[in-house]
Amino acid sequence: MSNASALPATPVANRGAITACVILAVIMQALDTTIANVALPYIQGSVSASADQINWVLTSYIVAAAIMTPPSGFLAAKFGRKRVLLVAIAGFVVASVLCGLAQSLNQIVAFRLLQGLFGASLVPLSQGILLDIYSVEERGSAMALFGVSVMVGPVLGPVIGGWLTDNISWRWVFYINVPIGALAFAGIVIFVSETKRDALAKLDWFGFGMMSLFIAALQLFLDRGEQLDWFSSGEIMLEAIVCAAAFYLLLVHTLTAEKSFVNPKLFLDQNFTVSMIFIFVVGVTYLASLALMTPYLQTLMGYPVITAGIVMGPRGLGTMLCMFIVGRLIGKVDTRLLLVLGLGLTAWAMYDMTGWTPDVSQWTIVSVGFIQGAGLGFLFVPLTTIAFATLPAHMRGDGTGLYNLSRNIGSAVGISIVSALIVENTQSNHESIAAYVTPFNHAFNAVAAQGLSPVTAAGRASLNELITLQSTIIAYMDDFKLLMLMSLAVIPLVLLLRKPKAAPAVDHSAVME
Repeated sequence: MSNASALPATPVANRGAITACVILAVIMQALDTTIANVALPYIQGSVSASADQINWVLTSYIVAAAIMTPPSGFLAAKFGRKRVLLVAIAGFVVASVLCGLAQSLNQIVAFRLLQGLFGASLVPLSQGILLDIYSVEERGSAMALFGVSVMVGPVLGPVIGGWLTDNISWRWVFYINVPIGALAFAGIVIFVSETKRDALAKLDWFGFGMMSLFIAALQLFLDRGEQLDWFSSGEIMLEAIVCAAAFYLLLVHTLTAEKSFVNPKLFLDQNFTVSMIFIFVVGVTYLASLALMTPYLQTLMGYPVITAGIVMGPRGLGTMLCMFIVGRLIGKVDTRLLLVLGLGLTAWAMYDMTGWTPDVSQWTIVSVGFIQGAGLGFLFVPLTTIAFATLPAHMRGDGTGLYNLSRNIGSAVGISIVSALIVENTQSNHESIAAYVTPFNHAFNAVAAQGLSPVTAAGRASLNELITLQSTIIAYMDDFKLLMLMSLAVIPLVLLLRKPKAAPAVDHSAVME
């Protein structure tokens, strides 16, 4: 998306340098969506966080990026695209260094919020620069390269993060942004021209403020609810009230204001509205499952961090491969069939994971991860195509921002929900299993004879450890089952989508970041 005026004609000699610089900025931002995943258990130990609290490191970044992505076009128009991009890169690098230096959970969450706020505009502004320096005929190839750079994150993030954590320190998953950001910053200063500034550019600050307050309150409610026992806590009650009030005011303002932050006419388009639901669920299932896999591999299965990163990498490869395949199928195969296939593959992968135990083989983890990634590949481009197929061209800029917002909110909400369910279901399962630890249970008496006697302190400790392990495994199964059911539940919505008469000129890469 680019609301700023076009760049002056760029010499061909500089196009390669400009492309390399903005691609570096995009890769830096894309890496940080997944690179910290495999380091979470190490970060958790360093900052003394619980299992559900440590996922705030992921959700804080996603929420901040979700809030600040829609106003990127306004900022570029008001202050100049080059200036905003340079501030974003510099701020992102500084925030990354602060994340690496953090000594407490509160510090790292605050700095991740800062990182998300600055990083939100990197992808749309970099995309706008590429669109300006290439001719209409060359934009297809430029956007393909841009799309690949965006998808590098899910592929390389876990592998690089695992290697850095294993060989140096988890702090280097953030410090690695310094050389990348420095190169991108220097190149943009030298090669990129500034756009004209629009002094009359305006933003609906009330609508933006209510949307930001709604998202922030919702995330705090979900992140802290389990820890504070939900509505028995005054803080949670307050967050729920603020969330509901902000949403109400945003809704009323959207429907009554002359020019609101959220264009209500977007929701009159049936394809776009249904696609918003689809992309929300995609956000939930993809990043929530990634957040579950990291502790599963490292805590339950005892994988070294580098091994965990390697076995998670093929998930991104599956996504990239199928995105290329789908790119050739669009226009030849009914887009709705591709969506059903993508959701089916995702649901099948989750179904397989409901039967996993810590004894599952590496090949199973790799192959199922690849299939899940393939499902995502079959969803992204077709969903974008059909979402914007019937939307008027002048509304696509607003639509893209709202579409990305829905996916980001889905990702953050999904991570928070599955994390809370792991804690609650583990406790519940522990109580259920422990109820069978009784001298009247003859089946247990046979187990007690194998060093798990509740009579001795060592036996009680071993018995509790075993029960906790089994309770946690069942809790993960329940989470995977929930993600599977969500994938299956939205399949009937395909019937509400109208088949586009022709594939529209939509920039698919706009929705990949």
